[in-house]
Amino acid sequence: MAGLFEQQAPRPLADRLRPQSLDDVVGQDHVVGPEAPLGRMLAQGRLGSVILWGPPGCGKTTIARLLAERTALHFEPLSAVFSGVADLRKVFEAAAKRRLGGQGTLLFVDEIHRFNRAQQDGFLPYVEDGTVILVGATTENPSFELNAALLSRMQVLVLRRLDDAALDKLAARAESVTGKTLPLTDEGRAALRAMADGDGRYFLTLAEELLTLTPPEPLDAKALSAVVQKRLPLYDKAQEGHYNLISALHKSLRGSDTDAALYWMARMLDGGEDPLYIARRLTRFAVEDIGLADPQAVQQALAAWDVYERLGSPEGELALAQLVIYLGTAPKSNAAYMAYKAARAAARQTGSLMPPMHILNAPTRMMKDLGYGKGYEYDHDSAEGFSGQNYFPDGMPRQAFYRPVERGFERDIKKRLDYWERLRARRRARDGD
Repeated sequence: MAGLFEQQAPRPLADRLRPQSLDDVVGQDHVVGPEAPLGRMLAQGRLGSVILWGPPGCGKTTIARLLAERTALHFEPLSAVFSGVADLRKVFEAAAKRRLGGQGTLLFVDEIHRFNRAQQDGFLPYVEDGTVILVGATTENPSFELNAALLSRMQVLVLRRLDDAALDKLAARAESVTGKTLPLTDEGRAALRAMADGDGRYFLTLAEELLTLTPPEPLDAKALSAVVQKRLPLYDKAQEGHYNLISALHKSLRGSDTDAALYWMARMLDGGEDPLYIARRLTRFAVEDIGLADPQAVQQALAAWDVYERLGSPEGELALAQLVIYLGTAPKSNAAYMAYKAARAAARQTGSLMPPMHILNAPTRMMKDLGYGKGYEYDHDSAEGFSGQNYFPDGMPRQAFYRPVERGFERDIKKRLDYWERLRARRRARDGD
């Protein structure tokens, strides 16, 4: 009777449309297709332990279940959120008994990154000896969250967020199984795909809600937004999404693509990123990638930072947008950044070399008698305001750490450096060096 009642219980559309074979999985042909990693494994009659890494709603759980069915393995699902060491021990003991009876076990661990390092180590002997085929699912970067020892025994397969074509296939299936048509215009369908943000499960949840409606006319984007809620964007301020988007913002600015940079900053703000973190990173960009090509860049960055702290959100975010536009359109140079790195390398290499005696102060009579400050030429007393003396340590060849580019204000700086180098060369010729 329990089975009868279970069949009569309502099932969400996403569950009713769950693929019955790997061929039915949408948007992941690069993983499950005939020439893809899992397709090749299955064609060869083998299956190794894998990590399925991808965003929510891309099919990780479904793929794991279908792999077990295709290989006749016992499917043992486990959630790292609700399980501990005792649960794992029971699973491994049961898998060992099945193995003695000739059946293998596919252990599917959802949110595997939630297990701590010690718990992850507990998988190693059972994966190594084949007691279980481990299929772990995670939304987080495995290289950050999983032990290197466990990763070395598993293949990481990257699943993608569902694209528009995949979501359209899901919509067609939903309409077919329900016998209804989504009450949407073409614009409304595009808006629905955008709302789902690549999450197939959420897309079907929205579709199921819409299929219950009978509006007088199909819904466009504006009408759709009044009926259903947009999915919050995927963004974890402490994990990979955070680093991916700030990298995209930084590199878009470096490439002088102002519009792309504005987009990535907007994505970060919509995801809940701290605007002050963005302000700090934009200030870093001003000195690292623009530097003296536009000395005003860092001043603009500090001003925008200050404005945001005074106004807060949302008004202060306009100051950050203005800063992104300034930085994106400014001339770029990392000459100061590279000069500093080169000087640091030289400082480490040369160790404790003393400055030349002529540029040392002589506050005591003894130091003066030892030659401190002897021969120093006061630059302001020279005709050009430049003595051309050596200021590197004795025995260390002169080095040119700073090499300005022919862009922005650094063109003027280069003219100054060239002028002083000509005066320096004239002095060397005069002194016979």
